[in-house]
Amino acid sequence: MPSTWFCLAVHSPVPAKLAGFWARALGYQIVFEGPQGEVAIAKDEFSHPGMTFLPLDEPKHGKSRLHIELNPDDQDAEVKRLIGLGAGRVDIGQPTNAGWVVLADPDGNEFCVLAP
Repeated sequence: MPSTWFCLAVHSPVPAKLAGFWARALGYQIVFEGPQGEVAIAKDEFSHPGMTFLPLDEPKHGKSRLHIELNPDDQDAEVKRLIGLGAGRVDIGQPTNAGWVVLADPDGNEFCVLAP
């Protein structure tokens, strides 16, 4: 039997802050806060996959090797909403006519917002 995807783990200097960003971005909620600063988010406490944010006092270096791709109904509106939540536009060498927009979360982790 194959494995079941449980969560995506993300290291962060301030896990609670980054968890809050992604919870708002995805419409998720905080489902766990641990004693060492770890924070987990998901649609609810019984849904998977979720995201877990773990403390790490090391800055991000270089382009992310793994990233999230979001598929909204309205790309322009979603990009504006995410920027309002704390994301920022980044250039990682994507073509100027790309059908996706590259943003970075408050810790600098890139993610894409696809065109519908």
